[in-house]
Amino acid sequence: MAAEAPEEASGFLGFGPGSRDPALPLSRRAGGKGARNRKKGWKRWRGPEAKLGRDLGEWLDERAAEMRHLGGPVAEKPDESLFFVDTGSEEKDQQQTRAKGKPLKIDLILQIDSKVPVPKDILAHQVPNGKKMKRKQQLWQKLAEKGLVPRKERLLRERLQKAPAAKAASVEAGSTTGTSRAFYDIWSDSNPLDQALAGKDTWFLEQTKKQPVKRPGRLLKAPSQVPAVEVAAPGASYNPSFQAHQVLLLQAHEIELQRQKAEEKLDRQLCFPTADEAPTQETIFQEQCEGLLEEEDSGNEEEPECPADSAQAPPLALAATGEKKTERQRKKEKEAKRRKARESHEKAARLRRQEVFRLHSIRLQVKRWEAELLRRKKARAARRKAEANKPKRLGRLKYEDPDLDLQLSTELAESLRTLKPEGSILKDRFKNLQKRNIIEPRERAKFKRKYRVKYVEKRAFREITL
Repeated sequence: MAAEAPEEASGFLGFGPGSRDPALPLSRRAGGKGARNRKKGWKRWRGPEAKLGRDLGEWLDERAAEMRHLGGPVAEKPDESLFFVDTGSEEKDQQQTRAKGKPLKIDLILQIDSKVPVPKDILAHQVPNGKKMKRKQQLWQKLAEKGLVPRKERLLRERLQKAPAAKAASVEAGSTTGTSRAFYDIWSDSNPLDQALAGKDTWFLEQTKKQPVKRPGRLLKAPSQVPAVEVAAPGASYNPSFQAHQVLLLQAHEIELQRQKAEEKLDRQLCFPTADEAPTQETIFQEQCEGLLEEEDSGNEEEPECPADSAQAPPLALAATGEKKTERQRKKEKEAKRRKARESHEKAARLRRQEVFRLHSIRLQVKRWEAELLRRKKARAARRKAEANKPKRLGRLKYEDPDLDLQLSTELAESLRTLKPEGSILKDRFKNLQKRNIIEPRERAKFKRKYRVKYVEKRAFREITL
């Protein structure tokens, strides 16, 4: 204890085996280092011993860096190894260094200056699946002693034997172009890559996924002929001319008139009738009795007429009375039928003879008929072409054109700084997709709250209001 007293009084560390740090308490002298993550352990790292330890650590780091980079302390190195004379010319510097027999600086930088040996990379010497490959090599050696070749090696040899013949054929085919293989059109029917599939069943190739399914022709056509980006009217420019702006205003005015007429028509159909137009009891009763009562006309009664002479009565009348026809009556009927048939035949022959003199009028009639057919055909084609650019009915909603983006004459800006933006690019693209029949017309989803909102007045707010 007497030997340790001067050390504690002086405040320096002792070098004896029983020396202890005088700044540490007794509980910490014999024990560990103490916790540094607590506030009570911070005082231990503020004393002079902590500064001495930091300085010593920095000095050791500097010596280690000098050993790595220079091979020893800087004070012991000569000036020639640390500095060089810069003459301002790289060629002279190279000549001087070569004359002195010293290596170039770039070579010195690339050399390993560290005296510490590089640790051995154990992973670099490890081979993945080394034991498995070793067992496989032993198996192959046993098979080679018996005169057998593994299957993988046998297939590789067969492939190498067939390769030169195929390569020679490709060289002969490409000899005209001077390349190792012949050039071919990838879109032509004589594609060499498709020769292996030639002659096989199409359905079999599609099911085995060796040949893709042919794309239908209807998918190659655009759903609409409307351009993806429609050019705006000249009147919608930020600095339009007076005529172009008036044309755009007139177009917007006509659209608004049509919309107003549709609203007025709907109001007229749904509005209630006035007092003068309201139905009365008499009109209601007349509508209810419509078609139920039949009017009797006593003055228009017809009396049946009896035939005066049975010989002059028609055959149906005789058949109705049940009397038998005489031979004379039958001969007259046959003669009348033959005479009627002969007259009709002569009339048809006379008309055929007259058709020869009507060739000019028939030719004109045929021309008119052909012209009418051509006119109908053109009208149908024009109607189809006009309907092709119109949006189709893809869903329950009908497509409606968006409002025109325009500014009134009083709203036109004098410069781009004061220009007021109109419309939205996102809405314009969305409506264009609907117009081109790519997506169906949609409307914004209506969110309905499932619970009732409850308003509560807090006590603090009630006190302020009172």
